[in-house]
Amino acid sequence: MSFSSDVKLELSKILLESKEQKYAELYGMLLFASRFTSREIVFKTENRYAANVFEQLLMELFSPIIEKQSDLIPSNTTSGLYKIKMIIPDECEAVFEFFGHNHFDINLKINRANLEDENLYSAFLRGVFLSCGSVMDPQKGYHLELMVRHKALSDNLLHFIGEIEVFSVNPRVTPRKGSFLVYIKGSHNICDFLGYLGAGNSVLRIIETTAYKDLKNDLNRRQNSELSNIRKLADASAKQIRAINKIFYSAGLDSLPPELKEFAEIRLENPEMSLKELSENLGISRSGVNHRIERLYKFADKLTEDKKNG
Repeated sequence: MSFSSDVKLELSKILLESKEQKYAELYGMLLFASRFTSREIVFKTENRYAANVFEQLLMELFSPIIEKQSDLIPSNTTSGLYKIKMIIPDECEAVFEFFGHNHFDINLKINRANLEDENLYSAFLRGVFLSCGSVMDPQKGYHLELMVRHKALSDNLLHFIGEIEVFSVNPRVTPRKGSFLVYIKGSHNICDFLGYLGAGNSVLRIIETTAYKDLKNDLNRRQNSELSNIRKLADASAKQIRAINKIFYSAGLDSLPPELKEFAEIRLENPEMSLKELSENLGISRSGVNHRIERLYKFADKLTEDKKNG
């Protein structure tokens, strides 16, 4: 089961405390359903939990005659398709008008009269998400979207979400195949939104996944940094040993000043030693070690130059 389905399962189990909340949640599902007009109401979803919530709320609050279809397989998905349709036009009109809409409406918009109490906002948006929402598996990314049929309604939803003061998720809208997507990106914003809807367990999953990914990325960065440091150490050590060997075979290590001979012998015996370890072993600072290394290179270069001139 997908993460999006898990979220809808969690939301479907929320017990609504009042009838007002039930109306608000149903209104969110109706307004963003496949068809919501004065003559036709059709709710389609690939999620059976959302279909169950819609049917239960609709029957409890209005008791209409409905037609149900289920387990049809669309050609482009392996999920089941669930369809609930009110089949009596007069009952459709009664529900449509109950929520403050009429057949003269050119464009559907959120009727704020149904949501006068801010405590109803979360129930309404929960219905919207159950009706037309989906969220990406946090293992793959952080993207939540609400597919809306009409431009005016998508803009209306965008502003509605943006006005909620308990969070600031900054939703955006974009066209997609004849519909419009109101979307939210970023783990923090999605957690805020889903938490507001009541999907606390799903929020914890996102947080845990994010923490795991951050830790994994941090470990990878450390490993890459350590590998890079090891390569740098190996390259530096190899360069120093080449210079020491050049001196050894050309003039012998006894030709070096005592402090450089001491360094050369320690480096030959300990090619894996870091600059810090060499510093501690020689009892001098790192800059002191670097100074000896530079002097060693110059000594080796001078031997090469003398050999050319000789």
